[in-house]
Amino acid sequence: MHYTDLFIDFDDTLYDTHGNANIALHELFNELELNRWFSDPDVFYNEYWLKNIDLWSRYAREEITRDYLIVERFRYPLSFGDGLEPTEEYCRMAGDRFLELCSNKPNLIDGAHELTEYLRAAGYRMHICSNGFHEVQYKKLHACGLYDFFDTIILSEDAGFNKPSPQFFDYAFRISNANRATTLMIGDNFQTDILGAKQAGLDTAFFNRFPEYPAPEAVTYEVTALKQLIGIL
Repeated sequence: MHYTDLFIDFDDTLYDTHGNANIALHELFNELELNRWFSDPDVFYNEYWLKNIDLWSRYAREEITRDYLIVERFRYPLSFGDGLEPTEEYCRMAGDRFLELCSNKPNLIDGAHELTEYLRAAGYRMHICSNGFHEVQYKKLHACGLYDFFDTIILSEDAGFNKPSPQFFDYAFRISNANRATTLMIGDNFQTDILGAKQAGLDTAFFNRFPEYPAPEAVTYEVTALKQLIGIL
């Protein structure tokens, strides 16, 4: 198949969101001196990640708002602090500072820079397709040095719909002027990136980064490392 356009997820596909966020989370813990309430910092970190994964899944399904996600992903782990009663104002402050810390981190998934350089040189039109927050994603794209590789930045907040909804992909095609028949979706999240794109009529490349099971037959391509996409594209 000859593709002309690539819809590419950003977080944990190209950008090491989990790794960068983990660094920012430790910085936040120290800045807020949370050791006053947590004798074991791992309690805070572990509860944060458990809640964050759940909240982002619910956000993708449009069951909760961005505001709820920002507050709740800190209210929940902070509530495990001994004697700490996290108010909404305190959680918003923590959330805002966390996003500031996250947005200046430059670390990429192994092979991301080489892949984007190859795809640009090969003449593909590339479009970020992300559920990430508007003001944060642009900063992260600049921080990691990938901003100039992309023809279009397509964010759910601009679309008014989250991946995996068909309306998100309809918006992506309108904004990018891409042709559905010659567009490939690349992403690491099977539900939001791959299943959503498949239902919208796109071919898909599933970045099965931590493979515990083979990709379903509905996936067009499956890779476990970004460099494998060079062999496909």
